[in-house]
Amino acid sequence: MATHRIVESLTAEQISDLVKLYQNEFWCNQRVYPDVVKMLEATSLVIGVVDDRDRLIAFTRVLTDFVYRASLFDVIVKPSHRQQGLGALLLDTVVNHPKLQTIEYFDLFCLPEMIPFYEQWGFSANSTHTLHMRRVRHS
Repeated sequence: MATHRIVESLTAEQISDLVKLYQNEFWCNQRVYPDVVKMLEATSLVIGVVDDRDRLIAFTRVLTDFVYRASLFDVIVKPSHRQQGLGALLLDTVVNHPKLQTIEYFDLFCLPEMIPFYEQWGFSANSTHTLHMRRVRHS
């Protein structure tokens, strides 16, 4: 039976695994190693799941002030390891993390079909009357 464990920092090899995970998904398939390294350096909390060979098989990250607000990003599971509860393990780890227990509001972006998954952890699609706004950098 395969075993796995949670990590809160990534080795260089695991960062390479993360880039490969990103390249499998339409929403992040343009990400490259140097930019991912820079992103990880600016991330408040990293949660990874590694297999028995220490290869990254699932990942998420949190940006937060550790008091009021936190945003969950990049919940991703390696395609060959989906339907094994690893996404749930990531969410359980985040919402129960000791450093995040005082957070007043957790936010995330997800595809509409993922709403039922995130609702299991108390996320709501209709949580406020505010509007999401975005500014895009144009090349």
